[in-house]
Amino acid sequence: MTIRATTTNRRREIRTVSRLGQRRQVVIPEGICNELGIHQGDFVEVTRRKDHVVIKPKKLVDPEDTPTSDEGKAVERGFRQHKRGEYVDWEALKNELGL
Repeated sequence: MTIRATTTNRRREIRTVSRLGQRRQVVIPEGICNELGIHQGDFVEVTRRKDHVVIKPKKLVDPEDTPTSDEGKAVERGFRQHKRGEYVDWEALKNELGL
């Protein structure tokens, strides 16, 4: 529940006053959410810095969707090969693999 919203545009800083609700919930004003591109259900990181709280948008990635170290190295090697013109077109690769 926002009780009063005041904005200050010092170095793109916008300040609002909100009330801490049940279960320690805080409402982030719509204008700030729009500017940051965050929506209902998105994750945020909450950090305590000395005597204040910092809330930052956070994008989470499923670990299964990230390449392993070996896979990352293989991708980098593939990019280097492609830059040197060392590649096989998709149809030739499928044929070579028997697909």
